[in-house]
Amino acid sequence: MWTVIIILILVGILMLLLEILVIPGSGVAGIIGFALMVAGIWLAYSRQGVQAGNITLAITLGVNLIGLVLALRSKTWNKVMLKSQINSKVRTIDHAELKPGDKGKTVSRCTPMGKALFGDKFFEVSAFSEFIDQESEIEIVKISGNKIFVKQIKK
Repeated sequence: MWTVIIILILVGILMLLLEILVIPGSGVAGIIGFALMVAGIWLAYSRQGVQAGNITLAITLGVNLIGLVLALRSKTWNKVMLKSQINSKVRTIDHAELKPGDKGKTVSRCTPMGKALFGDKFFEVSAFSEFIDQESEIEIVKISGNKIFVKQIKK
């Protein structure tokens, strides 16, 4: 009987760990884990007696408390934390090289965003109103921040 009690409690703790580390937000694994631990403690009280139930409850609470303390330490999360940094930045538009009225050609279809070639440089552009097919002649209508709005030149 102790084997069943220990397995229920260990699987319950494992389900709680899965809830915290692997599948957060769903709640199902955490609820199942908690229910399994309660079932294990209840079995200890009902089959082994009050003293064995109290010991099982104390050990289960102690293991959960130790796990909680270890999980809340910052050193624990530093071991699993992503430490890479992004040092790049968004390409800024030089208003001296691009201005409204400049003409270019789309490299990809603008639905509504795509790539275009102005001079010898590629830029990401947004179609001002309609979709623009690939290899179409375009004109810059407006530049707002880092966004270039274009329209198709009708032939």
